[in-house]
Amino acid sequence: MKVLGISFGRKMKCGDIMVKEALFQAKAAGAEVEFINTINMEIGHCKACGACSTKRDRGGQVACILKDDYEKLEEAVLNADGIIIAAPVYAVGIVGQFKNFVDRFCPAHDRAALLEEQKKRVEAGKTGEELLDARYFKDRYIGYISVGGASTQNWVSMGLPMLNLFGFSCHMKVVGQIDAYDQGRRANPVFDSHLMEQCQNLGRAIAQSVGKPYDEVEWLGEEGICPVCHCNQLSISPSRSAIVECPVCGISGNLELKDNKIEVKFSEEQINRARWTINGLYEHYHEIQGMIKICVPKLQEHKDTLPKMLEKYEKFDEFINQ
Repeated sequence: MKVLGISFGRKMKCGDIMVKEALFQAKAAGAEVEFINTINMEIGHCKACGACSTKRDRGGQVACILKDDYEKLEEAVLNADGIIIAAPVYAVGIVGQFKNFVDRFCPAHDRAALLEEQKKRVEAGKTGEELLDARYFKDRYIGYISVGGASTQNWVSMGLPMLNLFGFSCHMKVVGQIDAYDQGRRANPVFDSHLMEQCQNLGRAIAQSVGKPYDEVEWLGEEGICPVCHCNQLSISPSRSAIVECPVCGISGNLELKDNKIEVKFSEEQINRARWTINGLYEHYHEIQGMIKICVPKLQEHKDTLPKMLEKYEKFDEFINQ
């Protein structure tokens, strides 16, 4: 059992300290641990070239063609059974390097797409190294720590929701999360015994959850509004009806006001189609496949006229200065 800690913040600052505190307890619970700080790693943004999925669909493994430090972090994640991520909030949301990694790692390792590709290979009689890497399909257990300096919580309000983007495509189980804001006044997390205890509990819970069926994993942290991601964000429909949506999980519920308190009731059907569930992942997989069936014939139909329609955009400087 291996638990990986990743800090996307400065070395020996808040994120590093909190992740390492969690790793001490993960090791005490029997885990092998590894720590990576990404501050000096080069992880560029996705170029949307599609090479990773194209290689997969042509019988290879998932591989990004961009040459930087992404692969090192990818390998560490694939080798881990449990993961603890801390990342700083800079402008209401999480630091961009984290999003760069998410954009390159998560769609390429989408569990539903990988399962469908593996199924094709098995049906074609492929074996051994001809199959997709077995690490793509193992269960992983994850915890998030959003780190913010502001004492006003709404200045870090997108921290935990953005961190949750990491796990759902790969069908990871979130064990717990910590909204570690107000670090500016704390000066250093070691001065806050309660916060350090939260980190200890998170590390221990990650290690103790590894290997459990997902539905037997107990949640560690504040309950929040959403029963799946436990975040507090809600989207209001344009019609302003009582039906609201969790923008993190993509599930809908009925908004009610009881004793001056907001409650949202989410049905089991909705909970079972949340983004990180296999049902939710397949829902999106079929959505994409349906888009392809519409898009490709449309492009083929207009292949002779489309270049002319796009000419003024391709030669924008020439046309705009006429």
